[in-house]
Amino acid sequence: MNFFRSNKNITEYVYIIIGATLVGLAYNIFFLPSKLAAGGISGVSTILNELYHFSPSAVQLVINIPIFIIGWLALGKEFSWKSLVGTFWVPFIIFLSEDIPLTVTNPLLGALYGGILLGVGLGIVYRGNGSTGGTAAIAQIVKKFTGISSGYSQFIVDGIVVALSIIVFNLELTLFALLAIYISGKAIDFVQLRTSATKLIVVITEEEEKVQNLIHDEIDRGLTKVRSVGGYSNLDKTMLLCVAEQPEAVHLKKLLQKEVPTSFVIFINASEIMGRGFSLEKYYGQKL
Repeated sequence: MNFFRSNKNITEYVYIIIGATLVGLAYNIFFLPSKLAAGGISGVSTILNELYHFSPSAVQLVINIPIFIIGWLALGKEFSWKSLVGTFWVPFIIFLSEDIPLTVTNPLLGALYGGILLGVGLGIVYRGNGSTGGTAAIAQIVKKFTGISSGYSQFIVDGIVVALSIIVFNLELTLFALLAIYISGKAIDFVQLRTSATKLIVVITEEEEKVQNLIHDEIDRGLTKVRSVGGYSNLDKTMLLCVAEQPEAVHLKKLLQKEVPTSFVIFINASEIMGRGFSLEKYYGQKL
């Protein structure tokens, strides 16, 4: 058990490093050249770079130290160790890629593609239960105490920074920065929820045993039965609920069409699954 817990921790740290790297690259490739203060400490560093030519990596490093302490107190030791990696990895990547030849100066392209890259990076970091520090850590605190999703927490916190940037930049650039934040928020939630990975399959049928055997024998998944009554026929029916991976759902669909074509079947995107066979081992006593 300790071995698997250790492997999980290593995987989470890898997520944080990969995600933080994408965040740093998004800043130097898209946001800084486009003069987009897209929220957060990166937005503050963009403003200070425009006004006083301060090094963005140094500004982010200095500001993140007190915020990291707040995160330590509010979010717990485990989160903060992972947050520590992200907090210092982002300015490190920004420092390494300061002279990167690939840059985008068009604010629309910067907002669109920078927002996507930033959101994907932050979403990967959050999947590792970490943070990149700055207002991302504040957004995680907001999420913990309010229940608001990470994406919208990030949008609220970063929106305040962007609103202040209008003093330094013009209204047009500020609006592009808001667009980048909105796009990044959507990308964060998409990465965290993994909307297309699994399907919730709802089968309403009078051939309960046949459908149950297909699910057990053909795709090796569990199911839940709900007794129901047909609204038109008033006949007793059974509603079977089953969650399966995408390839399993496709295979089951073909089987149901062939074996029980009269069944009423619904396939629904399942955003995130917690439980046996997904976040837990598939069988009792099985070692992951």
